[in-house]
This record gives sequence, C-alpha cells and structure tokens, in this order.
Amino acid sequence: MRETDTALIVIDVQNDFCPGGALAVAGGDEIVPGINALMAEFSCIVLTQDWHPADHSSFADNHPGAAPFSVTEMPYGAQVLWPRHCVIGSAGAAFHPGLNTDPAQLILRKGFRPGIDSYSAFFENDRETATGLEAWLHARGITTLVIVGLATDYCVAYSALDAVRLGFRVELREHLSRAIDLDGSLEEAMAQMEDAGVVMVNMP
Repeated sequence: MRETDTALIVIDVQNDFCPGGALAVAGGDEIVPGINALMAEFSCIVLTQDWHPADHSSFADNHPGAAPFSVTEMPYGAQVLWPRHCVIGSAGAAFHPGLNTDPAQLILRKGFRPGIDSYSAFFENDRETATGLEAWLHARGITTLVIVGLATDYCVAYSALDAVRLGFRVELREHLSRAIDLDGSLEEAMAQMEDAGVVMVNMP
C-alpha cells in the first residue's frame, strides 16, 4: 500500500471517451486493466466523471451552424465545441464497464453547470469555480497525486496543472493515459505539464 499522503486520481474513464463512444479517444479502453492493477497500491482513490446536461454550452449542436471541434468564445474564454457526450444518466456517461469502481472513496462529477465546461478535477473552465476536491484531499492529509485517465491533453492536463498550482506534488502515468491530440494539443499539454513540474512516469 502506498503512503497515506498519496491519492490516485482517475480522470473520466467513461464510455463516451472510449472506442465506440461519442468522443472516443484512440486506445482509451487499453488503459483500464493497468488502472485497475494500480489501484491496489493506493488507500485513497478518486474517480472523476464528465456529467453534462443536454443543453450544455460546450456541445456543438447547441450552437446552430457550429462544427464539432470548432472554437467559440465564452464569457470565461475560448471553448472547444465538442460532439454531444457524457449526457447525465446516459450509457455514454457511465464508467467503462471494465473499470473497477469499488475502491473509489469519491466519485466527482463535473461539467454539470449548463453554461460552463469543466475539464479540471479542481476548477471549472473559468479557473475560479472550485469543485471541492482540493478541500476533500487536504482533509485527508493528501499531498501527492498520481493522475491517470482521459484525455491526456485536456481533462488530465488541466487537472495536473491545477493540482501543481494548488501545491500538490503531481505524477502523471503517461502509459495509463491517452490523448485526443487536437491540432497539436498533446505536445502543448505535455510541455506545459513538464514546465510546471509534473513528474512524468512512462512504463512499458
């Protein structure tokens, strides 16, 4: 078992982000067995879950004439318009059926406010509205986070960068994450995480 000051954060391993899903990440299902095995090393495990209402402002089809993966301006800044995904209560929003959810102490749902997207496990995309995860981890004496999941260049990266900014030591398991890689987004996200001091671990 790992030290009690370390938590495993599993980001958005949901059906819509896996092959066959509405916003599939290539190889998204390949990481599930490795994540399940890794859970045995942790006494504190958090799963995050994208959880959008049908009228969510990040859905391209809620913007007449807008193409999926185009970018629009929201009051909080630039926002990619995504294909409809992870709608509350849908099969696509459910965790991948192979993911072991039993060890989780917390399931954190994010992106449920219609007017704002939420990539990070810590803040919505305005970078100010907190999810409550920081306080939950501090209450348990957690100082180090190991992050895995989907997608490396969006929700994983945003979570890792926010965690560093909040004072946590952060380790990304690259081999247990997969990326969308939209117009070079993976390279940019990896550079930002490395510059911020995220520890990169990549095992065969």
